[in-house]
Amino acid sequence: MLDISYLLENSSTPISANLVKRIIKNNHIFNNIVIVSRLRVIKVSPKSDIAIIWLNIWNIQSGFKAKDLINQYFNVKSYITTIYNANMNLGVPPYKNCWK
Repeated sequence: MLDISYLLENSSTPISANLVKRIIKNNHIFNNIVIVSRLRVIKVSPKSDIAIIWLNIWNIQSGFKAKDLINQYFNVKSYITTIYNANMNLGVPPYKNCWK
C-alpha cells in the first residue's frame, strides 16, 4: 500500500493506476518485483488530497520481497511516498445471517 498525492502536480487531474505503474517500474527499489493484479487508486476521503494505492506483488513463501519493501521511501515527482504493509483481502465476507 502506498500513500500518494491524489492530484497530479499543478493540475486537477487525479493520478491514474497506469501512471503509478510506470513510476513503480522506473524505480530501483522495485527491481525484481512483479505486480500480479491491477493497481487500485482510492482517494482517502472526499475532501482529502491523498490517495492510497493498493498493489499485490508476486512473492515467495518466506515473503522476503514484500518485507524488504515495507517502510521504504521513494519519490513520485516532487512528493515522497512510503510503502506500508496491508493485510490480504481474501474477498468479501458473507452476510452475517448466511455464516451458518
